[in-house]
Amino acid sequence: MPSDDTHAPLRPASPARRNLLSAGLGAALTAPLAAPALAQAAPELRWRLSSAYAKNLDILFGAPESLGRIVAEATDGRFQIQVQGPGEPVPAEGLLDAVAAGTVEMGHGPASLAAAKDPTFSLATAIPFGLNARGQAAWWHAGGAAELFTEVFAKAGLVCLPGGNTGAQMGGWFRKEIKTLADLQGLKLRIGGLGGQVLTKFGVQPQAVAGPDLYAALESKKLDAAEWIGPYDDERLGLQKVAPIYHYPGFWEGGAMLHVWINAEKWKSLPKTYQAILRAACAQVSTEVQAKYDARNPRALRRLVAGGAQLRPFPQEVMEAALKNANEVYAEMASKNPDFRRVYEALRMFRNEEYLWFQVAEYTYDNFMIRARARG
Repeated sequence: MPSDDTHAPLRPASPARRNLLSAGLGAALTAPLAAPALAQAAPELRWRLSSAYAKNLDILFGAPESLGRIVAEATDGRFQIQVQGPGEPVPAEGLLDAVAAGTVEMGHGPASLAAAKDPTFSLATAIPFGLNARGQAAWWHAGGAAELFTEVFAKAGLVCLPGGNTGAQMGGWFRKEIKTLADLQGLKLRIGGLGGQVLTKFGVQPQAVAGPDLYAALESKKLDAAEWIGPYDDERLGLQKVAPIYHYPGFWEGGAMLHVWINAEKWKSLPKTYQAILRAACAQVSTEVQAKYDARNPRALRRLVAGGAQLRPFPQEVMEAALKNANEVYAEMASKNPDFRRVYEALRMFRNEEYLWFQVAEYTYDNFMIRARARG
């Protein structure tokens, strides 16, 4: 058994040992300080990110700008992300292809931009009668959607991270009120994606028109109606002056999730530290985008109504028929596309369970608070 020297008196160090300790301490004090571990391992990178949104849409274009600031601050400026608008040099319609090809390292916008190539991509953004924003986030982060889409997007050479949500959108601006299904026949409506396919069954003629061109298209009667996003962004377009009927809800986008797109090979080349920083930055941006819409839409809606907008809900007849049409579209797509079938079935099951819970707690509480609003 070793002796216990805990209480033994301290012995002074020998002259030789004192000299050794002094020499070691002096060398430590005069040696240059080691660089931080991050700086030693982290390369200096200059990446480009192309946004699908024009610079005047401050929430949407501002999201990747915020992302770039967070990443730069977290890496002491070693990882810089330059944000470009659509057409600089990548058009919004070709955003995902450009990122996959390495034309730019990153992009920000909805997966539904690539729905024409594969409708499965729309499921990552929003589909008619899908999830609301909170449900979409729950499905993505805790319901298995992230894993499903990782496989889908990997086939296209892409890595994606959540980059915001607009919340439930409005149904759009109409020159004439929709009172029956017959009013939709022949309607020239600016709408795209799966929403356009569902409404085509009513005789609607979907039109592809960019946001900045909507006012002129409605004023010249090239369009009968146009859906965009919601009050805050719609207000900037001034559409209430040429199409005063503001229908709701936009049942084709109950909670449109946006994503940050990264070229798969570029992502693999990143140090793990940078990957973690990008994930954290995207999570922060996702929260900011939805919070800004929720905070700014109410006041914008008041201003729009004061300026002549006439709020009108879609008739129940239209909602019920659109749901039936949507289910037919999904069944047809699922029969032809295995990825769509697998992901849609997962979404459908999660949606039905989620709304069971919302019906018990969220809806009951929200419904009471809406009725009590004037008394608060």
